[in-house]
Amino acid sequence: MEGGWPVEGGVLLCLTVSLLLPGRSNPFTINCSGFDQHGVDPAAFQTIFNQKDFRPVINYSIPTQVNISFTLSAILEVDEQLQLLTSFLWLKLIWNNPFISWDPEECGAISKLTVTTENLWLPDIFIVESMDVDQTPEGLSAYVTNDGHIVYNKPMRVTSICSLDIFYFPFDQQNCTLTFSSFLYTVENMLLGMEKELWEIVDTSRDIVRTQGEWELLGINKATPKMSVGSSLFDQIVFYVAIRRKPSLYVINLLVPSSFLIAIDALSFYLPAESENRAPFKITLLLGYNVFLLMMNKLLPASGTPLISVYFALCLSLMVVSLLETIFITYLLHLATTQPPPMPWWLHSLLLHCTSPRKCRPTALWKENVGPGFRPTHPPGPKEPGQLVGKELGPREAELNEGSGLTSTELADLWVQFSHMMDTFLFRLYLLFLASSIITVIILWNN
Repeated sequence: MEGGWPVEGGVLLCLTVSLLLPGRSNPFTINCSGFDQHGVDPAAFQTIFNQKDFRPVINYSIPTQVNISFTLSAILEVDEQLQLLTSFLWLKLIWNNPFISWDPEECGAISKLTVTTENLWLPDIFIVESMDVDQTPEGLSAYVTNDGHIVYNKPMRVTSICSLDIFYFPFDQQNCTLTFSSFLYTVENMLLGMEKELWEIVDTSRDIVRTQGEWELLGINKATPKMSVGSSLFDQIVFYVAIRRKPSLYVINLLVPSSFLIAIDALSFYLPAESENRAPFKITLLLGYNVFLLMMNKLLPASGTPLISVYFALCLSLMVVSLLETIFITYLLHLATTQPPPMPWWLHSLLLHCTSPRKCRPTALWKENVGPGFRPTHPPGPKEPGQLVGKELGPREAELNEGSGLTSTELADLWVQFSHMMDTFLFRLYLLFLASSIITVIILWNN
């Protein structure tokens, strides 16, 4: 660009522009002499620029071929709540103006000029999924070659509709479409094509996107369907853009701390069931987990129910159930050492079946099946059916005990054994949950 006019170059000796106007076929020749001394004469190109309001074709029955390519340089934002994808593109359009041609040898070997787009006809290519008004900067220029080809590059910040599936967040993959079409010219007036091969677009975009943001480009595919609007048929090119979220940030800040808290809660089962510190310890963990969820809530999607939210809900549920089980066991052990209640026959049978079906005496069950780290809570030594730790049972409890053939000491042992069986069951449930979570994360990350 020289002197503020839309033509640039060195020494311009002679520029011949073939201007085929209706009814004219003679070339329009611009005298380039003096351009190197006095600058470009705008009047020399005014006839061409005056045609910018019309599609540049010799015969209006011939459609204009517009070739498209783009480079996806950044994925700025993915809004799961509004289902929007914000990206930054460098769009490249190429078409031919048959009215422009010159001989580079007559004009100082100039084969390409830059012309401001205000003086050229531009194809009305837009993105169908776009939700924003085109904010293309003003004052852009295009390259014009000596054989009439026009190359127009423009940056675009595109906010487009995209159907987002966040169930597998943060291991989700999204497939969004970018549909390029004309909103004015039908297939009789404009045809769309590819300026470069698809693999070139993918490689260039992937190299740029790889260096920034939390998303990576997996690939781009295309289709060339026609769009029918009433009786009009429009040409279009649909690009399918596949992107994947980088999960490292969310694994480190969400999954790892949550797994640590659950693992610590599971290890709390090694505290003796009769310990007074187990319940406060679990309450502290539960409060800490709730604070953790409140702090990390901003990292979760604002809408939908991803799998990670289900995981957090299960973790919280396990911790609540564990706390309730601890409170219940503490209550049972208190009763077992003071006034053991009668055990229902179905619970007695279930306990015997789950521990040792071939043994019916609870004292033997306790000696052989109690887990490591646990100890009986009743004082040693035989007790009579009507008393425990110096306290007598009520008439109803004593009658039930005598009917079942159990002493009070054996009944207390049964309740202690039942409490430890509940601990063992819940501990194994914790281990199963942790193992399943780790395997699921590994599978989703690798896939």
